[in-house]
Amino acid sequence: QVQLVESGGGLVQAGDSLRLSCAASGGIFTAYAMGWLRQAPGMEREFVAGINWSGKYTNYADSVKGRFTISRDNVKNMVYLQMNSLKPEDTAVYYCAASSSGSYFNIRNYGYWGQGTQVTVSS
Repeated sequence: QVQLVESGGGLVQAGDSLRLSCAASGGIFTAYAMGWLRQAPGMEREFVAGINWSGKYTNYADSVKGRFTISRDNVKNMVYLQMNSLKPEDTAVYYCAASSSGSYFNIRNYGYWGQGTQVTVSS
């Protein structure tokens, strides 16, 4: 069973960039599609970005398309989320997640979660 640990969150100003990292262990990393999800205060958890096992294919929520980039390093067992042009509405706890089904398009695909890292964007 895969374990996931996120890092890289913090407090930034609108327009800044931030890169989140996720270290995976305890499983065969390439057996999983990976994703990032987020949950803002008082809101339901939502899909942000997903990537297939090889890193060749990605998918993004409309709200982050063109600003966020998901990538993975299958040698280091890492997943990244590069976040540019951050907005106050991006403020949330960001979760790294793994999908054993191979599908990565929405939140229902993900059965494994990290503990989350807080991202706060001030205006």
